[in-house]
Amino acid sequence: MAELAFDCVDVRPQRYSTAPTLVFRLRIAEVNAAPVHAIALRVQIRIEPQRRSYDEQEAELLTSLFGDRSRWGETLKPMQFATASVMVPSFTGSGEVDVEVPCTYDLEVAAGKYFHALRDGVIPMILLFSGTVFATSEQGFWVQQIPWHQEATYRLPVRVWGELMNTYFPNEAWLRVTRETVDAMLRYKSANAIPTWDEAIRTLLVEAGEVAP
Repeated sequence: MAELAFDCVDVRPQRYSTAPTLVFRLRIAEVNAAPVHAIALRVQIRIEPQRRSYDEQEAELLTSLFGDRSRWGETLKPMQFATASVMVPSFTGSGEVDVEVPCTYDLEVAAGKYFHALRDGVIPMILLFSGTVFATSEQGFWVQQIPWHQEATYRLPVRVWGELMNTYFPNEAWLRVTRETVDAMLRYKSANAIPTWDEAIRTLLVEAGEVAP
């Protein structure tokens, strides 16, 4: 039976894709150097926000996600980021494979809110592995499930996330609003001859005293 060890060696932005995508480079080793025919691999990726510190600006932006900072001992819990699948080709000893993970900048999604709030440092992640191993031996062909305890950690630099989003949405972020709000904003833009959505929202924030003119 195979005895596997997993490691995440790199994460990079996918520069040419229809949607923002991070590419996780995994190294998979068979501890006894036994040949592996293929692996149908599933990867669950979680963010572990409790494993890093936050400055005051970051903490302010994270209030909507985790509540007041005094409660973070209870509210800073691991959150789901993504689930992906990949077929790992044959290898002996060890092999590497890329796992493509589509990403969203939707600020209604918890992970999107979390990433948007960070200015520097790293994003602590844990990768949980499952799936099926296919191999051959002198006794013939055999199949094995990957044990649930298989995991790896990775500290994703915040700059990599920023690079990804700046590639697809340079200096932009996405908000989801109701149709009624869109209609009201359209009427406001038209009545005040405001050319863009960004300028319309900024004008309202200036009137509310939230930003400087």
